[in-house]
Amino acid sequence: MVPASEVVRLKNALPFWLSLLTVPLAAAGAVYGGWTVLLLPCFAWFLFDLLDFITGLNLENPDTDTPEAGLFWYRLITLIWFPIQFCLTFWLIWYVTHTDHLGAWEKVGLFFGMGVISGAIGIVYAHELLHQKNRAERWLGDLLLANVFYSHFRSEHLRVHHLYVGTPRDAVTARYNEGFHRYFFRVLRDCPRSAWAAERQMLARKGLTMASRQNPFWRYLALQGAMALLALVLGGWQGLLLLVWQALIAIWQLELTNYIEHYGLTRRHLGEGKYEHVLPRHSWNAAHMASNWLLINLQRHSDHHYKPDRRFPLLQTYAEEEAPQLPFGYPLMASVAMIPPLWRRVMNPRVRAWRRQFYPDIADWSAYKAGSNPMPRGSV
Repeated sequence: MVPASEVVRLKNALPFWLSLLTVPLAAAGAVYGGWTVLLLPCFAWFLFDLLDFITGLNLENPDTDTPEAGLFWYRLITLIWFPIQFCLTFWLIWYVTHTDHLGAWEKVGLFFGMGVISGAIGIVYAHELLHQKNRAERWLGDLLLANVFYSHFRSEHLRVHHLYVGTPRDAVTARYNEGFHRYFFRVLRDCPRSAWAAERQMLARKGLTMASRQNPFWRYLALQGAMALLALVLGGWQGLLLLVWQALIAIWQLELTNYIEHYGLTRRHLGEGKYEHVLPRHSWNAAHMASNWLLINLQRHSDHHYKPDRRFPLLQTYAEEEAPQLPFGYPLMASVAMIPPLWRRVMNPRVRAWRRQFYPDIADWSAYKAGSNPMPRGSV
């Protein structure tokens, strides 16, 4: 008989398994075509906006001393997701290139939805896995990123973003007044080279060059090449183009999330290139229950940056006295971000309020703007 405590854990973890519903939705889109190809983006965006409105906020904090064994049902969904996404993606590539009932726009729409899922779910799960010490989990994260041709995210995220978040050295921290579209092309340009530079510096400390087998970019290249080759074998050039298309959509979803998470927030510059420690106040927090189910608590981002090694079921939420709060969950905020004037109307007053709350002594914020150099002594 299953212990009652284990049943409770499973019941509590089940909402985080809602991502599995994307599998039959993707299959329906492929088999039936037509309007059903819109089911995947509707699921990830509109359904969870509605559920957030119904379920409201979850302000409860789990016990951070919960043992690893008590997190099994939560961890399991992240462990099985790569084989699920991998099989679904490449089955779709094979299926749509070997059937004649889907038109070109239906295929484009279907793989747009697949990109939404591989970005909103796959990369989010990869992010969780890459932060773990377990080598197998990190490999699963690498495989998920290779599936969307964004493997450098691992190096950039761990070796750059978490160290320099809220400073000009972090390309992913969106500057105040910077619209998403400008931000998107900036990070596509800057993040690969900052990831490369970070790994080069890491290897140099060991007396090695980028030609070394320890350079993770060799692994990134091999995994991404294998994904491209498999798509080519299963679906020809059309299959490869569809894989690249879903990858572009996934990357767009990821960078929308990155844009939202730190928009306009900065760390105090202490002089000589040093900054205050990362605190909950340096990330936007969102306690919306349903979208946190879909995104495995990624919206508790203030705590993730404060305690990066904390597993997603144990992430804490914060009151507005400790961390700035988003008015809506990520899915709806992403829609707002696509319209820069609307985004500025919603978020700029919140950034200014954050400045008054946490840094009332700073009068000049002009040093931290899009494209600025590292801030001079005494500024932020």
